Amino acid sequence: MKVRDGVVATLVLLAGIVGWSQERQPDKVLRGTITEANRETYVEVPFEVSSGVTRVSVEFRYTGHEKKTTIDLGLFDGERFRGWSGGNKSAFTVSESDATPSYLPGPVRPGAWKLILGVPSVGVGVRSEYEAKVYFGHAGERLGDSTFGAAALPGPVREGPGWFRGDLHMHDAHSDGSCVSQAGKRVPCPLYKTVEDASARGLDFIAITDHNTMSHFNEMREMAPYFDRMLLIPGREITTFDGHANVFGATEFIDFRLTSRHVPGFNDLLNEVEKEHAVLSINHPGLPTGAACMGCGWSVKDTDFSRVHVIEAINGPNADGALSGIPFWQQRLKDGFRVTAVGGSDNHDASYTPDHAAAVGRPTTVIHAANLSEKAILEGILAGHVFVDVEGSRDRVLEFTASDGVGNAEMGDVLKAVSGVKVRFALTVKNLVGERVEVVRDGVASPLGDVVKTAEETREFEEVSDGGRHWVRVNVRGEDGRLLVLGNPIYLNY
Repeated sequence: MKVRDGVVATLVLLAGIVGWSQERQPDKVLRGTITEANRETYVEVPFEVSSGVTRVSVEFRYTGHEKKTTIDLGLFDGERFRGWSGGNKSAFTVSESDATPSYLPGPVRPGAWKLILGVPSVGVGVRSEYEAKVYFGHAGERLGDSTFGAAALPGPVREGPGWFRGDLHMHDAHSDGSCVSQAGKRVPCPLYKTVEDASARGLDFIAITDHNTMSHFNEMREMAPYFDRMLLIPGREITTFDGHANVFGATEFIDFRLTSRHVPGFNDLLNEVEKEHAVLSINHPGLPTGAACMGCGWSVKDTDFSRVHVIEAINGPNADGALSGIPFWQQRLKDGFRVTAVGGSDNHDASYTPDHAAAVGRPTTVIHAANLSEKAILEGILAGHVFVDVEGSRDRVLEFTASDGVGNAEMGDVLKAVSGVKVRFALTVKNLVGERVEVVRDGVASPLGDVVKTAEETREFEEVSDGGRHWVRVNVRGEDGRLLVLGNPIYLNY
C-alpha cells in the first residue's frame, strides 16, 4: 500500500506542475487613449485589487511609437508608491517576496491601485491607444510559463530537450554564506558572487537555498535578465531541529517551525509545500545532528515517505563513507518508495576554487528535461530523470534505459515486465575513460564489464523478469573505488 500511495502522490504533484503551463487570460484589461491634451501630464488608470490577491503582474503596450509618442509607466497601490520603470520596461510584477527591478516588493493589500502613465511626448493630432493586461496571483497558485504573464516568469532560458547541469543547494549573504572581501576580511558573501561563479563554471541552472528566508528572491529576479544563459530557481532550506529540507519553486512564506504550535508535524509542513506546488528534498540525511549542527541529520519522527519524492543523496564531498546520504536514500527504495536522488554542493563560499570539495557545482545534478525552464527542471526531478556527477565535471554523461519489447523506460520510469519476459538494459557513458561501471539491483552492486575504454561507450545486459517489483540502477566508480557518477533507478513492475 505504501508504494501505491507514493505513486499516486507523485502523479498528483506532477499533475499540479503540468498545470503551470496552461495559458491564462488576464484578470483585467485596461484600455484608453492618449492625445496631445495629455502631453506632460500623468494619467492615472485605476483598478481594484480584491482580497486574497498575493501578486500583481502587468503587461503594457501602446501605439504611436513611430509618431514619437512616449508613455512612461509606474504603479501605486492603495497606500504607497510601488515603482517607476519609465519607458524601459513593458511588463512588471510585484509580490510580497519579489518584484521586477524598478518596483518594490511588499504586501499586496486589497483596494484601489493605479497605474501611472507619464506622457512626455505625443504629437499634434496623434491618438495613441494603450492596453494594460493585469494578472492576479493568489495564495497556493504557482508561477509558471505564461500563467501570470511574461513579467511574472519569462519563458524557457533554452528551448528543446536535453541534459541540463546544475547545483541545487547553495548559500550566500542572505543566510550563512561568507567570502573574503576586497580588504581581505571574511564578510557575508553577496549573492551575485555565487551566481557569477555558477555561470563561469558552465552550469545551466542553480537553486539558491538560503535558510528559511525569501529575501534573496528579489535579488535573483534582478539578476536573471543579465545571467540569461542560466536558469535561476527560487529555493530555500527549511531548517528544523529534526532535519533540513530544500524547497524548490515556491516564492511564498512556508512556516519552518516544525514541532511548534505553528507546524505541529511534518505532514503539516508537507501540506504547505504541496499547496504551493513546490518540490521538497530531504537534505544531507547522512550527517550527524547535535550542538554543532542541530538537525543536520534526518530524525523527523513518523516521516511519511510516500509524500517525499526527492532526497539529497550526495551533499558536497559526502558521496562515500559514513556521511553519505546514499544508504538513507537506498533504504527508502528498499522500502518500496520511488524517490529521486539529487546532489548539492551546499556551498557557503563562492570564492572556493573548482577543485574544492564544496565548490559551486560539486556535485552537479544533471537532469533530462523538456527544456531549460523551472517547470521542466522540476518535472525532470520528480520523474527521476537524473544522475549526479560527483566531481562536477562539465561533460560526463550517464544514460540508462530499458525495454521489454513493448515499453521503454529511462532513469526514474516504471517498466511493466510480466514474468518470463526478457528486459534489455542499455547503458551509455561519456567521458569516463578508465573508470568502472557497476549495476545496483535492489541494493546489491556488481561490476558490469571491464574499465571504460572509449570516450563514448554503450553496454547492454539482459534479465528475465520474475514479475516482481525490483529497481535497477548504475554507478560509475574510479579505479580507487571512489564514486564518480550516481544514477537513479529504473523501476520494474511498480
